[in-house]
Amino acid sequence: MLKIAFDPIYAHPLPEGHRFPMLKYELIPAQLLHEGLITHVNLFSPEPLDEPTILLTHDKNYWEQLRDLALPPKEQRRIGFPLDAKLIEREIRIAKGTIDGCRYAMDNGVAFNVAGGTHHAGTNWGEGFCMLNDQAIAANYLLNTGLSKRILIIDLDVHQGNGTAQIFAQQPRVFTFSMHGANNFPYRKEKSDLDIPLPDGLEDEPFLAIVKETVPRLIKEHKPDFIFYLSGVDVLASDKLGKLALSKEGCKERDRFVLQQCKQAGIPVQVSMGGGYSPHIKDIVEAHCNTYRVAVDLYF
Repeated sequence: MLKIAFDPIYAHPLPEGHRFPMLKYELIPAQLLHEGLITHVNLFSPEPLDEPTILLTHDKNYWEQLRDLALPPKEQRRIGFPLDAKLIEREIRIAKGTIDGCRYAMDNGVAFNVAGGTHHAGTNWGEGFCMLNDQAIAANYLLNTGLSKRILIIDLDVHQGNGTAQIFAQQPRVFTFSMHGANNFPYRKEKSDLDIPLPDGLEDEPFLAIVKETVPRLIKEHKPDFIFYLSGVDVLASDKLGKLALSKEGCKERDRFVLQQCKQAGIPVQVSMGGGYSPHIKDIVEAHCNTYRVAVDLYF
């Protein structure tokens, strides 16, 4: 069964006119339920994550400033959300959902988090709507508990996974791969194990050619026993914050190929949604839902 981390807290209320499309976290599971692709049994609500697990990845002082709502105003502006206790609870539930998803993926091949993909959060900073790095936290949890020995992180969001790259810069058991718009945020990039910066306006065919050459090679060379996939849909031509030009069909084919490679190699994969900022929320939701449709088609 496909297991999907979701809690109503994911759709956190934001000030009127805020550019982050928080509503998508309600609409994605609602659409999947409406289609009959899933039932409520597929969804699970994660508990808040414990502090020792957070501190395997994030700096103690940074975490305590977040927890106590004491982050300096400049650092709050860098994140882009007004801090409050519910927002922090949301973050630690999302991170726990990704960890729980790893265990479900080990049982079922694949598991999802309706939110997550918070790849701009580094050891001691947050930025770009990211405070705690859910997939990095989960990767460190797997290594620390002995559930995994070699991990591959495939980040195909339009923005570089700078936080993820920084967190694992000295960790040879985690290979970080980020394929992103060269001229997109963050403007100061970190160094992933493999970065592929892409030119503005890149369309489906050349984008997919790079994915189809790179992903199987990394699986073969790195030999991971677990994969994290960040499937941001801000690669779409319609995206306000991205500079690539994929169609929804191209984005869906990207997801199909990545998940197919994981399945063929017999490697469990946890999928977090990442970004999507098209002006019409229906376009964001449709592209995200395609990732689930592909997974159900391939695995179930």
